[in-house]
Amino acid sequence: MSVATSAVRGPQFRLDGQVALVVGGASGIGRAGAQALVAAGARVYIAGRRLDVGRQTAEEIGARYLPLDVTDGASVDRAVADLLAEAGQLDVAVNGAGTGLNKATEETADEEFAMVVDTNFGGVFRCCRAEARAMLPRGHGVIVNIASMSAYVVNHPQRQAIYNASKAAVLHYTRSLAVEWADRGIRVNSISPGYTETALTAVSRSIPERLASWNAKTPLGRIATPEEIAGAIVYLASPASSFVTGTDIVLDGGYRLW
Repeated sequence: MSVATSAVRGPQFRLDGQVALVVGGASGIGRAGAQALVAAGARVYIAGRRLDVGRQTAEEIGARYLPLDVTDGASVDRAVADLLAEAGQLDVAVNGAGTGLNKATEETADEEFAMVVDTNFGGVFRCCRAEARAMLPRGHGVIVNIASMSAYVVNHPQRQAIYNASKAAVLHYTRSLAVEWADRGIRVNSISPGYTETALTAVSRSIPERLASWNAKTPLGRIATPEEIAGAIVYLASPASSFVTGTDIVLDGGYRLW
């Protein structure tokens, strides 16, 4: 039994009758989270730019696919509007679209800086804005943003200062929204995964000495699978976390402890 499946066995973790949107749900942590939400009983929509991958994933996990570009506010608004037109409500939103950049700061171009920040932080801003506009009239909703342990640590040996800063922005933005919307029925939390087996880490994982360094710095001695992250998404989306807002759950195998 997978972690994602076992996480939804208790009734307090059920999401029957609820509609969930997972931005970046076609692969990696987003896909694992979407699959876990389906297992919890939610009607799930995944959204992203890669039409072929998105449609295939949706078919495989029992979800629906919506085209969405997090760098385009009109695209985000349109996707949420299409979801509402079909499903009639939005109860849970998970914002996991992101990009990375392993590059020394002095060698980073303005365009590269803008791409990382506009995707990782600007995308979360646009998604939260559109999702809240759907949730606020009902006085109910849960938003889960995917940050990173890089919001807390300076990763090594790779250089990724811009990525780290963009994820730190997501973390504090999440806390700020939790306060802003608490009295209007929306809970906003985040998760901060450590190194995980996703496309974003594929290049670094292919460098043996880099992967060995990550493992050596992690008390559990390895990196995570996406399925090991999914349970936290279900918890924050479900009634089990009804008194939780403005919180970040770090899933790093103990990386920050050393």
